[in-house]
Amino acid sequence: MPLPRRLRTLLAALAVGAAALAGAGGTLAVVDSERSLSVGTIEIGVSPGHHGALDLYVPLVDWGARFDGVRLPARLKVEVRSINREVVARVAEGHSVDVEAVRREARDAIAGYIRRLLILMLLGGLALGGLVALALRGRHTLPLRAGMAVAVATSVAAVTLTAVLLPPRGRIADPTYYAHGPDLPRALEALQAVRRSQSALDQELNAQLVGLARLVVEPGRHEPLSGRPRLVVASDLHNNLLALPLLERAASGLPLVLAGDLSDRGSDLEAGLLRRVARIGRPTVVVGGNHDSDALLRRLARAGAIVLTERGRLRGDGSHGELVVRVGGLRMAGYTDPFLRRAGERFRDRFRAGETIAAQEAFRRWAERLEGKVDVIVVHEPEVAAKALEDWRSDPPRRPIMVLVGHTHRPAVRAERGLLEVNGGTIGAGGTGNLADERSDLSLAIVTYRLKPTVLPLAVDQVSIDPGSGSSTARRLRVDRTVRGGERPARDD
Repeated sequence: MPLPRRLRTLLAALAVGAAALAGAGGTLAVVDSERSLSVGTIEIGVSPGHHGALDLYVPLVDWGARFDGVRLPARLKVEVRSINREVVARVAEGHSVDVEAVRREARDAIAGYIRRLLILMLLGGLALGGLVALALRGRHTLPLRAGMAVAVATSVAAVTLTAVLLPPRGRIADPTYYAHGPDLPRALEALQAVRRSQSALDQELNAQLVGLARLVVEPGRHEPLSGRPRLVVASDLHNNLLALPLLERAASGLPLVLAGDLSDRGSDLEAGLLRRVARIGRPTVVVGGNHDSDALLRRLARAGAIVLTERGRLRGDGSHGELVVRVGGLRMAGYTDPFLRRAGERFRDRFRAGETIAAQEAFRRWAERLEGKVDVIVVHEPEVAAKALEDWRSDPPRRPIMVLVGHTHRPAVRAERGLLEVNGGTIGAGGTGNLADERSDLSLAIVTYRLKPTVLPLAVDQVSIDPGSGSSTARRLRVDRTVRGGERPARDD
């Protein structure tokens, strides 16, 4: 039975519109352009089907930076294809590059690419839509004039939408760094190594554009991070020994704070396998989680780790020392998870629903006694610290406190007046038994801080690595302005 004429016409119009849209969208995906700047050559293109972002990638060093600001579900990609060696030599010799001029060149190059792209999208939409309209023309389906009108209207709509949503909007800042290899993003190391002047607003942009790794992430009034002390925050290894080489690279020469759940049960076998952890950091600090055990903590203490408990630093013989220890110049205390497993109970799971409220009150009383005496508190479960955190949020400490947690397997940073809460996520991707099911990324955090004139956290680098592909991302969050609101006025160093 033949279809009604109106339905045939509607279907034909939809086919023409879909073809025009496919022609415009296909052009968007395949058209790229190479442009020359004073610092080198860049290639510009678009990758549809992603969260909107401006993506700056340097193949030479295999890392890049991704910025929000594109509202179209596509990435506007800028790749550094070649570098002006004379510019690189001048930078290496200590000379500066006219950053504003380079930025203007880059903006003009992107604008020129987008104008060319829009023209080609229009032609692509008209070509494919017109071909389908020609193929479906007929008195009983869709007249050619009507089909061409649909092709034109659809192509113009697609081009207009792209023109409005593709160009980056707002301030280009707060990048997410990424790399395609298994190592941590080289961007983080490069940013640490770069020399900073007192007055440069755009100093960090120079070498990013020439493949040397300086990028504008924040205005120059921020305190510089170069040369500042750092510590690595990780947790929830869950016996994933495959992640230890990564952790060793990340914590090389730095204090390492492990906020619990190094193991699954805390058994003697696991304790033997995990002794290596005690030697990773300089030093390694451990707080027990609900999947760890008293036997495991004693084994780590004997191996040289600083094991912190609410009763003080755990010694290898089971006794306790000082409650507050110095790590990386910071006064640090730790709180064992209330559901820590025990060897005498055959490492059984001790979690009991309904006991969390009592654990929260116990932690709050313990933390109250330490206010003003510590800079960092380490506890495995954020929920155990919840009431103390509420107190500090309503009445900020006079000196900032960093609370380092784990357990959730989700990286998180929460900066407030006088308080910084950092969750490194899971350095073990949930454990080797969960790699196929949970598919958590390996993740950790690196905290940069100052010690004088008062202790103040400055920035947190959140690092995430896909355990399957090895691709990695890193995002730097400046926290000093937010956190410093809780400290007494003091002259910056």
